[in-house]
Amino acid sequence: MVAVNRVYVAQLAGLPVFGPDGEPIGKARDVVISLRIDRQPPRVLGVVLELATRRRIFVPMLRVTSIEPNAVTLATGSVNLRQFHQRANEVLVIGELLDARVQLDDGATAVVVDAAMEPTRTRDWRMTRVAARTRTGRLGRKGPVQVWRWEEISGLSVNELAGQPQGAQQLLAVFEGMRAADVASTLHALPAKRRYEVADALDDERLADVIEELSEEDQKDLLAHLDEERAADILEVMDPDDAADLLAELPESEKDRLLGLMEPEESEPVRRLLEYSFDTAGGLMTPEPIILPPDATIAEALAHVRNPDLTPALASMVFVCRPPTATPTGRYLGCVHIQRLLREPPSDLVAGVLDTDLARLSPSASLGDVTRYFAAYNLVCAPVIDETDHLIGAVTVDDVLDHLLPDNWRETGLTHA
Repeated sequence: MVAVNRVYVAQLAGLPVFGPDGEPIGKARDVVISLRIDRQPPRVLGVVLELATRRRIFVPMLRVTSIEPNAVTLATGSVNLRQFHQRANEVLVIGELLDARVQLDDGATAVVVDAAMEPTRTRDWRMTRVAARTRTGRLGRKGPVQVWRWEEISGLSVNELAGQPQGAQQLLAVFEGMRAADVASTLHALPAKRRYEVADALDDERLADVIEELSEEDQKDLLAHLDEERAADILEVMDPDDAADLLAELPESEKDRLLGLMEPEESEPVRRLLEYSFDTAGGLMTPEPIILPPDATIAEALAHVRNPDLTPALASMVFVCRPPTATPTGRYLGCVHIQRLLREPPSDLVAGVLDTDLARLSPSASLGDVTRYFAAYNLVCAPVIDETDHLIGAVTVDDVLDHLLPDNWRETGLTHA
């Protein structure tokens, strides 16, 4: 028995999905409807779920037994793992209906902020209500949000949705609090038109984080959509190793043009990374690990480790070098593991707790060598040292995994139907 009679779809996004015995299956990401030619409420076909592997699958509404404010329950824990692909005349409610402009019967214009579905007596579901914000006056000032029956509005046919320009304010509100990887998965599933509208609406830092999580083809597609000035701005915000990986896939002329548009201090580390083959330690590394001089204290090191912008792998190790402490550094002295930092008095110097025995990677070390290094030393971060004993970067285990997995792993997940 369904726990509620009317469900607003935007509130469904991100809810955990469980099987009948309480086993977690994934998260609800969107609802698929089949639009009609007339203005009658369209049928709700099913829910798009995202598995832990980021694979998106489709579950028919007949398989949904309960929708509650904090969870969705399915009739069986067995689901078809085939990747979800949108068909003609199907529309994603969150991805495509939100922010759409509609006309009311009185001639007014409104923007969709949510839509509600309800079950019928036959256990079918229909999209029966649309919540929209009206526009008033010649300047199009925002009015209140009101709820209309589906039959009272027009402008939501497949052709109208494909042809009209849309904002992305409501969709971005759904993205609020989502991890960049989850937003990237959502963008990949959207039609190109909608994907570009969302990219245009995201701020540079958020878009850079999302692009880093996209597949190579999606990255190049979005970068090509952006004007060159903004594309260069996005590359500046991206981690240098991710920016270098993306630029390495572009034609030489386009790569050079974008590097020329970047600020010199932002492009310089990217240019250095591009000198190395993508499957070597030099091509895998980030040039911005935590680097401190030997007279820094344990307290200072811990303050750097707490930086929320660092990945857990980069935060696991602090590198100690003679000045300068930007790569390429002065002479490399050693590293300090985070567990050691937590065991020592905060006032002690990092120079007194150095691990000087840890093997080093050369920038020319192959992907296989780097993989064996991590397996041998049970680490998630490793120093890359040049022939003159300068630290030039650090390789993290997530960079290695990105190159070991199939090229399309972000799109297909890790399971196969």
